[in-house]
Amino acid sequence: MPIALRYAARTDLGLGSKSRNEDSAYAGPDLLILADGMGGHAAGDVASSTVVGELVALDGVGLGADDAQEQLRAAVLRANAHLREAMDASDDLEGMGTTCIALLRTGTKLVVANIGDSRAFMLRDGTMTQITKDHSFVQALLDDGRITEEEAEHHPQRNMVTRVLTGREDDEPDLSLREGKIGDRYLLCSDGLSDYVAASTIKDILANGGTPDETADKLIAIALRASTRDNVTVVVADVVDQANASSNQPQVVGAAAALGATHDPDATQPQPQTPAEKAAALRREANQPPPPQGPPDAPAGGATPAPGSGPLLAEEGPGSRSSTRFRWAFLAGLIAVVLAVAAFVGHRWSQQQFYVGQQNGVVTIFRGVPQDFGPLSLNDVDTRTDIAVADLPPFYRQKVGDTLSASGKTAAIRIVENLRAEMVKCQTGTGGSGCTS
Repeated sequence: MPIALRYAARTDLGLGSKSRNEDSAYAGPDLLILADGMGGHAAGDVASSTVVGELVALDGVGLGADDAQEQLRAAVLRANAHLREAMDASDDLEGMGTTCIALLRTGTKLVVANIGDSRAFMLRDGTMTQITKDHSFVQALLDDGRITEEEAEHHPQRNMVTRVLTGREDDEPDLSLREGKIGDRYLLCSDGLSDYVAASTIKDILANGGTPDETADKLIAIALRASTRDNVTVVVADVVDQANASSNQPQVVGAAAALGATHDPDATQPQPQTPAEKAAALRREANQPPPPQGPPDAPAGGATPAPGSGPLLAEEGPGSRSSTRFRWAFLAGLIAVVLAVAAFVGHRWSQQQFYVGQQNGVVTIFRGVPQDFGPLSLNDVDTRTDIAVADLPPFYRQKVGDTLSASGKTAAIRIVENLRAEMVKCQTGTGGSGCTS
C-alpha cells in the first residue's frame, strides 16, 4: 500500500548561554533532516545550514531504494565537502562541524543516514525504538560493556562525539533501509531533548495520539521545562496511507530558516517566502561570493572616490601627519591593552578546567586546556599517574592522545580510574580483541 509522511518540525534556542540557534531541520513530503551544528564561535549554525541546503534537493526526486541509499550518502558527502570549502575560504569558520540525521522516503521504504549523536526513534505498536546509533565516547563504553544504560544517561563525557561532519574525507555516515508501515511515528531530535528528557517521557508524548504539530510542540515544551541548556530541535513524522494524506507544505526551522529568510530589498530575484522556498534558497546562498569590499567610506559598489571629488576635511590635509601618528599610536596601545586583558582572563578561566592527556608516555591529569595563547601556556601538570599509555587498548590510547576533557578534578580522576581498569583488563588477558595493538 502506498505510504506518505505527515510531519512537523520545531526548534527553540533553549535556556543555556547560546545567543543563536545552531540547529537546523527540514521536513518535506519525502525527506526529513536534522542537523545539530557545533563549534560555538566557529559557526555551528553555518555548518548545519550547509548540510540542510545540500540535502534538501533530494525531496521529491522519486528514487528507487538502491539509488536512494547511494544518492543520500553522496549528498551527505557533498555537504561535508562544502564544509571543508567554507573553512578553507574563511578562518572564522575553521573548526565547525555538525551532526546529521536524514530520513528519505522511496516508495514504501525509508532510507536513514546518520552521523553524530543526534537521534532518530520509531514508535510502532506502542514500542519506541532508537533506530540510530550514537557516534560518541559513551556509546563506545556501552558497546564494550563498561557502563550501563543508566550510567550512560549521566556520564560526564556523554557530550563527547567521536564522529560528526567536519569536512574531513573520512566523515562517513551510517546508512540503513527500513520498511515503512502505516501507523508508525518517527522522531528526529537533537541532544537538547534526549540529554534532558527521559526516554520514557519522550515515548509517552509520542504515543499520546496528538498530531505531529501538537506532539512536536509538547516535546519542545517538556525540554524547556527540564531546563535544557542546549538548542532543542525535533521533527515528528507519521507514516500514513497516501490516499488519505493531506497536502503538507515543507517546513524549515532553526539556522537553516534564518539563512533562507535573508531579505535583500534590492535583489533582482524574488525573495523566498514559504519554508520550501527558503530551504531551496539555502544552497544558492551558500554559493554566493561575498560582495566586493572598498575602503570603509567608499560609495556603494566598492568604487573609490576620485581625488578632489569631495570637500577636503582639515584633518585630511598635509598638516595632519602628527595627529595621524598619534591616532595610530593610541590605537596600537588600546589593542595591546585589550590583548593583555584577554590573555589574563583566558588564563584565569583555563586554570579552572581539567583534562586527561599524556606526557612522556604516561597518562597525566592537566589543569587548564590543551592550547596556548601566544607565548602563554594555558595548561600545566596537575597529577602524573603510573599508567603507561602503551599499556592501554588502542581505542583508549588514541583518546588519551587526543585528550579527554573533564568537568572538574573529580571527573578527571574518574576518567583515569576507567583507563586503569582497561589497562588491568589487558594485562590480565580479560580485555579480548580490544587489547590488540
